Amino acid sequence: MPGPRRDRPAVLLLLGALLAADLYFHLWPRARRELAPSAPSCPCRLRSAPSAAPPPPPPPPPARAASSSSSSSASSSPLRRLFAHPLYRAAAPPGPAEPLLGAREALRYYRRKAARWNRRHKLYRQELNLTASAALLPLRPEASWLQFHLGISRDGLYPRSSPAVSRLLRDMHDFATISADYSQDEKALLGACDCSQIVKPSGVHLKLVLRFQDFGKAMFKPMRQKREEETPEDFFYFVDFQRHNAEIAAFHLDRILDFRRVPPTVGRLINITKEILEVTRNEVLQSVFFVSPASNVCFFAKCPYMCKTEYAVCGNPHLLEGSLSAFLPSLNLAPRLSIPNPWIRSYSFDGKEEWEVNPLYCDTVREIYPYSSGNRLLNIVDMAIFDFLIGNMDRHHYEMFTKFGDDGFLLHLDNARGFGRHSHDEISILAPLSQCCVNLLYEHAVA
Repeated sequence: MPGPRRDRPAVLLLLGALLAADLYFHLWPRARRELAPSAPSCPCRLRSAPSAAPPPPPPPPPARAASSSSSSSASSSPLRRLFAHPLYRAAAPPGPAEPLLGAREALRYYRRKAARWNRRHKLYRQELNLTASAALLPLRPEASWLQFHLGISRDGLYPRSSPAVSRLLRDMHDFATISADYSQDEKALLGACDCSQIVKPSGVHLKLVLRFQDFGKAMFKPMRQKREEETPEDFFYFVDFQRHNAEIAAFHLDRILDFRRVPPTVGRLINITKEILEVTRNEVLQSVFFVSPASNVCFFAKCPYMCKTEYAVCGNPHLLEGSLSAFLPSLNLAPRLSIPNPWIRSYSFDGKEEWEVNPLYCDTVREIYPYSSGNRLLNIVDMAIFDFLIGNMDRHHYEMFTKFGDDGFLLHLDNARGFGRHSHDEISILAPLSQCCVNLLYEHAVA
């Protein structure tokens, strides 16, 4: 009879260790979860029915089918959960916020504009001998863009919980366009561009004004770079491309930070043939459309140093992705000031501004009106923090509504040069904070 094998105890010990590990790390945690009583959702439920588990939370509403242009809108579930946080539910200051516009005056003004647009459109159709009558464009007081304008107040461009903004984002994404044109700054530049300028003026980045079927307007910036493409390290900030998705992301970040100083912006796929070329009455804009060798419809800016096909943007073959930013109220209704940024950068290859070489530059700024008192300097610091987070080095001016005076909020406009290099933090953007923070903190503590 053969004797016992010497390796059997080792095998038994190994099997026992495996069984113990399985019991401890797998079976025992599962048993604890199964046997543990369900925690009640409120004390009253604990007293009345300690053995009853709380009802499951209601299922989330089905998400809308959205393209890349609408997936980041405020209707997405993560943003809803974020804005439900108590930080965004803070009590508003007592009393209604001072509105930017009077409702009666605004409605009267926009009704006149709609009537004038309808007359011009009728004359345009008569010039083209179009016999079919076109329906008049109505102005609806409940239109989302008009409600957005009426919701602007001293506190920001829109309240924290604004159904008008959600509707406006949806309308800009879905509504048909009825006209397309150059922006006013591009019209001013036509035929007057100086190719010797290092910094090209606004207007060479193919911004178009689109009007929708509800008479609302939005600024369209087309996609110029692929999403994964970064700004090359050798590029100066003033020759960088403008990115449409930077405008979209800047709006959402501004909203998350509770600044509410960026106009509502959404992405959209535009059929540049049907929604731009066929609805524009601008002959110059019509003349810059062409078909590429790949059979894609393209167009370019009508400025001497940009009127080349290599600067064009093209659809695929007709669809082009871009951002749509809601227009602010007309300057006739709500005048705005455009003010040079005290921390403006040098728009040259080798020059430097004073703030870049003088660490005490803030002391000089604080002696100048309106930075010598009030909240203007604090608003500049807020804007610098926002620009640092989006990587925007191109904040040469800022705008504000004249109605709210020197302490009104600053508008965070034109953010398309942000988010150029996700792996790089440009600390110099924070110069207003780093150069002024000691004095500001001291004054705040004294106050």
